[in-house]
Amino acid sequence: MDIPTLKMLIKRGFLLFSILCITFTLSAKKPGAYLSYTVFNSPADGPYIETYLSVAAHTVNYIKNKDGKYQASIEILTMFKKGEEIINYDKYEFFSPALEDTLDLNFSFLDVQRYSLPIGNYDFELQIRDINGDEKPFISLQPVEINFPENDINISGIQLIDTYEKTKDAGILSKIGYDMVPYIVNFYPENVNKVTFYSEIYNSDKVLSENTQYLVTYFIEPLERNEPLAQYVKFKKETTSPVNVVFGEFDIKDLKSGNYFITIEVKDRENKLLARNRQFFQRSNPRIKFSIDDLADFSPEKTFVGGINNMDTLNEYISTLNPIANLQERNFVEAHKDNSDLPTLQKFFYKFWLNRNTLEPGKEWEKYLNEVNKVNKAYSTIIMKGYETDRGRTYLKYGPPNAISENYNEPSAYPYEIWHYYVLKNGQRNKRFVFYTEDIVTNDFSLLHSDVTGEPTNYRWQYILHRRVDPGSNIDQSTTPDSWGGNSKKYFDLPH
Repeated sequence: MDIPTLKMLIKRGFLLFSILCITFTLSAKKPGAYLSYTVFNSPADGPYIETYLSVAAHTVNYIKNKDGKYQASIEILTMFKKGEEIINYDKYEFFSPALEDTLDLNFSFLDVQRYSLPIGNYDFELQIRDINGDEKPFISLQPVEINFPENDINISGIQLIDTYEKTKDAGILSKIGYDMVPYIVNFYPENVNKVTFYSEIYNSDKVLSENTQYLVTYFIEPLERNEPLAQYVKFKKETTSPVNVVFGEFDIKDLKSGNYFITIEVKDRENKLLARNRQFFQRSNPRIKFSIDDLADFSPEKTFVGGINNMDTLNEYISTLNPIANLQERNFVEAHKDNSDLPTLQKFFYKFWLNRNTLEPGKEWEKYLNEVNKVNKAYSTIIMKGYETDRGRTYLKYGPPNAISENYNEPSAYPYEIWHYYVLKNGQRNKRFVFYTEDIVTNDFSLLHSDVTGEPTNYRWQYILHRRVDPGSNIDQSTTPDSWGGNSKKYFDLPH
């Protein structure tokens, strides 16, 4: 693997790096930031969480420091809580690089921290405030699970790596003799053609005894099915130890657009699965087009699509796939749906389900069609079928929510629903969707806000929801005053 050069800045594990892909901007007047973390376990000191906070340089304010250079300053507050009890806490000031001028701010600066935490489930609260600005702090709250059973083999979180180089002076970025710069986002655009990752395996010596060999397999698998992609599978023999390291890399130049997992598995000599962990990532690679050329000898009558021989019916079925189709598949449909013959669309439909269930594509389609019928019954409007609505799309893409807060009669708000998911297929936890309508008669609830990565985010969602009785036009207002009967914030924080 190539070892690029890092440009290091000594300040609480802090360094500067170029923007490679997406920066999640919290708002136009607040620091643009992206947060991720990985959970590890030290045999000597116990479990800890490593946090990575990337701040986009152009979203913060600069003033001159004592040396006459321009510098931004951000106040960071982190808390790990169990209920109302604070288990770990930190508050500190985080500085940008010192700059001669602020003409070129096309970079991000990174803060890395480590916090010791006992095994358990926590609420991780992060507050970010631009000290040189006048905005209130941005607050993020998400769940964290620390789970390393002492008598089982277990795997740490899988840390995505941007760049790395051999360690000269050990610091917070140092692991196994390398300084590793984390890859903060899990999105890989077309110009990024390698996925590098780091993980640790614990307790193999306890479970398998000392000086025993075992097999580590790591691979890429599509989100749609739990099956490794043959060209992205690697094996590694390990000898039992308190900690074994998995430091791997895949060339994804030819990996098509889609949603994937990096998966690590530990197996013994009898091929028994002992431990498994995975990390979600998304690939955008428009150079690789969706193709049905490998179905040249396809005979529809020998498959489940043989019974779908009406063009209108097949087009309708293909339309229902939009919520779960990847970018390549949607592009193929857009280009071919209205000008292709029946056999071509049958090939597409068959391959779509073959990619999701190699053994029983027909049963996979029947299962999905049953869900489509459910959303059509529940969410159809006068002008849209259920699968075309925001609620229908969300249900088909993520499955049924674990909880729905339905609030149709609050005096101060438009009718709304808040959907709560404990765990999404891509690993995101404790995520919510806010839907609302200005006219409940139409049954057309639009998605107003979600904290799911990749979904629309609107920090002013409460204000918009309560415009029913407060139609003011203050574009900077993000929350609403306390009003009689208003429960949206409570239900968002604690859906029921």
